Amino acid sequence: MKDLLGKAILDFQTNNSPQNIVTETDISEAEEMDIAYLFRTYDKMPLLEQKALDLCKGNILDVGCGAGSHSLHLLKKGFDVQSIDISQNAIEACRIRGINQAEVCDVLDLKNQKFDTILLLMNGTGIFGRLKHITKYLQHLKSLLHPGGQILMDSSDLIYMFDEDEDGGKWIPMDNKDYYGELVFTIQYKGETEIPFNWLYLDYNTLQNAAIANGFKTELLAEGNNCDYLAKLYL
Repeated sequence: MKDLLGKAILDFQTNNSPQNIVTETDISEAEEMDIAYLFRTYDKMPLLEQKALDLCKGNILDVGCGAGSHSLHLLKKGFDVQSIDISQNAIEACRIRGINQAEVCDVLDLKNQKFDTILLLMNGTGIFGRLKHITKYLQHLKSLLHPGGQILMDSSDLIYMFDEDEDGGKWIPMDNKDYYGELVFTIQYKGETEIPFNWLYLDYNTLQNAAIANGFKTELLAEGNNCDYLAKLYL
């Protein structure tokens, strides 16, 4: 990976002529995103994210922390937060922002640690990549939880993006896919194009069924206006 999203984050943090990033998926057109959005404060966050942050407890693992805005808010509230991301540039930006426990790490490589809250926001199910990887991730996340711990995770049901056929059903092209929420993302930044990567959006029922199959209880905490939701997984 070229780490273009991380480069955009670090450019913004260091005022190195940051530009908007362009994202595109295999089911949607290219669109620009202002990188400043990743540096938003609590009062500018969507309500689902605010609720997740309000429900955090104990020591916290922020998975895929990006620019670190969620971690920073929790640190200011006095929590012990460990922030991880696979992007070296993003982690460098986090450290500049004062997030000292930020490290470059794939969550699957995190071992021998336990947390009271594991946070996966901004479509936290995305890191699963494909539907077939859910069990691997959920079992590993379970191994990182203290007794009584919780996973707070958001995602969206993308069924609304597909056209209806004549009988009211949805027409969903499934070439090389196991599930309609499996997307292939591409990011462009400053004339460079990132290597395409898999990113998974999950409807709540599918997440719930997978969680139960892996020994979790689930709770639908809140729903947004765009088929998005916040869920809690716990043991």
